[in-house]
Parts: sequence; structure tokens; C-alpha cells
Amino acid sequence: MPAPPARAPGAAEPAAGTSVPLWRQLQAAAGVVRAVRAGESATPALARVPADLRPAAQSLSFHALRQLGRAEALRRRLAKRAPPAEADALLCTALALCWHEADAPYEAFTLVDQAVEAAKHSPGTAAQSGFLNACLRRFLRERDALVAATDADPVALWNHPRWWIERLQQDHPQHWQAILRANNGAAPMTLRVNPRRTRREDLLQAWREAGMAAVPVGEHGLVLDRPRPVTDIPGFAEGLVSVQDAAAQLAAPLLLQGLAPAAGERLRLLDACAAPGGKTAHLLELADAEVTALELDPQRAARIDETLQRLGLSARIVAADAAAVSQWWDGRPFDGILLDAPCTASGIVRRHPDVRWLRRPGDVARLAAQQQRLLEALWPLVRPGGQLLYCTCSVFREEGEQRIRTFVAHNKSALLRPAPGHLLPASGRGAEAVRDNPESDHDGFFYARLEKDPAAAD
Repeated sequence: MPAPPARAPGAAEPAAGTSVPLWRQLQAAAGVVRAVRAGESATPALARVPADLRPAAQSLSFHALRQLGRAEALRRRLAKRAPPAEADALLCTALALCWHEADAPYEAFTLVDQAVEAAKHSPGTAAQSGFLNACLRRFLRERDALVAATDADPVALWNHPRWWIERLQQDHPQHWQAILRANNGAAPMTLRVNPRRTRREDLLQAWREAGMAAVPVGEHGLVLDRPRPVTDIPGFAEGLVSVQDAAAQLAAPLLLQGLAPAAGERLRLLDACAAPGGKTAHLLELADAEVTALELDPQRAARIDETLQRLGLSARIVAADAAAVSQWWDGRPFDGILLDAPCTASGIVRRHPDVRWLRRPGDVARLAAQQQRLLEALWPLVRPGGQLLYCTCSVFREEGEQRIRTFVAHNKSALLRPAPGHLLPASGRGAEAVRDNPESDHDGFFYARLEKDPAAAD
């Protein structure tokens, strides 16, 4: 993700590194916020933004989405009736960006001036420009009182939906506040070094000589001092590194732990729900294995091939429903299966701040049922003595600990082996330390490692 734009004292100054006026950046960012409020992911909304505007639109809209609960509470104080959707998105985007001076990407007066300018330049908001100006000027005059009046609202205070806050309080009574604080910060850019192509120490030395700083994390990871386009990272195009969070980098080593092929055979592995291919690639980087990568969506399956080509790796890629076993399985059991199951993505909110506003309470149970279906379908494909690694990028226990407890209770051949369990998101090595976070800077994840009883007959 691009770094947040630098402060700009001049009303008409563009963001650092671009010649695009700030009012246009605000228009684009508000368009993304509006799309998310209408139920669309930020990813396709950003894809529609012109290329010259996209980095600034992503940075500003992500900042706004991280503060949207507060912004909406402030707007309700400023105007009892919401303006039309386009104007309301622009108003809330401006409020989200300027309400907290210490974190604002621009001076508050600059943001207000340019938000009104943005309203004037759009047919959908021009008639509301006076209304936006009045609301925002009043906010500047009464900022402290208005902010204090919204502090009692947990959605404003934590910038998450109320149901999400309550579920975290239930699931993680000791750490729910730390999780929410971490979610409201930006994640670092973490890379995975390809040990088939280079050594981490050699890459670090080359980067230092090029003026690029990074610190090691985990066994193969590097955390950059600041996010940057992959095209600017030496060695990325050559397949020396891949972008992957430190928590996600645990998957391949966990699955391979204790696995050995039969004499004269290669390990036979399955990566179910594999797109965009990061974990598939990591398995191939670490093991001489025959890997099948499944993905339901053919377009997303194509991304797996792109990932592997850049790294000089190969796998059998199949576009199919992992649970519809008869449509793709050749009848030969697998030594290991990685099931990175579809989930709420409640653990990667730092990277995808739109997720919290897109999910609904019923999504948790719906996705948990899908996870159960995949577990039940894939478990018979594991050979006796083999392993299945179940993981989700979720902090909700219904998608992690509870799912595995239910599965093991009904599958006596499933033996639980050591695995991290729930990893909680944290931002930075100075973040609040909790038992589950030895690295203290990774996304939220859940891992369970299941070995099939060697005496099992299924």
C-alpha cells in the first residue's frame, strides 16, 4: 500500500509525488468510500480510478475507512438528515481525514477547503457544496465538543461495527481492545525470500547498498522500512522475493513439518483455495513436491500461474470447487493438504480496512458452514500418517478454534498436533505484547495441524 501523503500546508498543493490537485484526490477517495458503503469491495472500486489518481485515492480512502465510524458519528451531529449518497461520502471522507489532527494527512483547513472544491467540481455534489462547507466549517469551530460528544459511541471510538466489537469482546475478552487498535493502523510491507534463488543475508546486504532498509522476521521474511511498489523492489521481478505477511508465511513450514514421502516418491501436496498462489509457491520453494493448486474462480486460478511463472516454479493448477472432489481428484491420496479456507478476513483488516464495513453478522456462521464442508470433503483425501493444515485469516473463534474442536469431535482419525492456534494482529514491535504474538507484527490468523491416525482406514 502506498505511504500516506505528506502534510501539505497549501490549499491547492497536490500530494507528494503527484501533480494531481488535492480536490481531485478527495473526489476519487470519496468515490471508493461511497462504493464500500454501498456494499462493494474497495478493490474493484480502486481499479476504476484513473491510474494517475489511484495511489492517492487508495491512501486517502484507506485512511478514511479506518476512521469511518467516527466520521459518520460526527456527521450525524452536524446534520440530522444525511445528504445524498455522493455528497455524504465526500463529507464523511473529509471528516475522517481531518478529525484527529495528529494523524491527519493534511492540515484541517486544507482538507476542508479542498473538499468543498471537490464538491463544486462534481455534478453530483455541486448543489451540496454550500451544505458541505457549512458542516465542515462548523466542525472546525466546534471540533473538541463534537469529538467529545461522539466518544460515548463505541462505533465512533473503535471504528468498527458494533456487532464486530461485541464478538471480539466475547472471543478475546483480554485482548479485544488491542485487536481493534491494531486494526486501525496500517500494516507493514512484508516480503518472503525465495531460498531457491537467494539467501536472506545476501539480499539484505544488496538492499543496504542500494539504500533500502528492511529487518528480518520469521524464517524467511523481511519487513520493509516503508511500503513501496513491487516494481521498485530489487529482485522482485527476478523471483527473489514475494509479498506475504509474516503470519501467512507460517503455513508452508507448518504443513511440511514431520512430512516425509514414501521411499522413491515425491511429496504429494494439495493447496485448496490457493489463489493468488503465495502459499503454493512457498511450498514449492521449501520442498521437492508434486503440488496441486485448486481455485474455484478461473480468473483467480490464472493468478496462481502468474505467481509461479515469476518465481520459476510449476504446479498442477485446477479451477474447481475443492469440496466437489469427484470433479478433480485422481483417487491418489495426498501426503499433505493445506486448507486456507474462505473466511470473514477479520484478521487482515489492517490491509483491507473496507472488510469491517462490508461484513454482516450472519457472514460468520455462513462461512463457518463452508469451512466445515471443505474440511469434511478433503479429510478423506489425506493418507494415513499424512497431515491437513487448516488456516483462516480470521480472529473469530467460530472460524478457528470452534471449527476445529467440532471437526475433531466427529472425526476420530484426526489427531491434533502442535500449531499456533489463534494469532492476533499487532502493529509494530512496540505494540502491546500478548501471548500469541512472538513476532508482534503480523496479521490475525488461525492455524490447526491435523495428522491422520496411521491406523486409520478411511
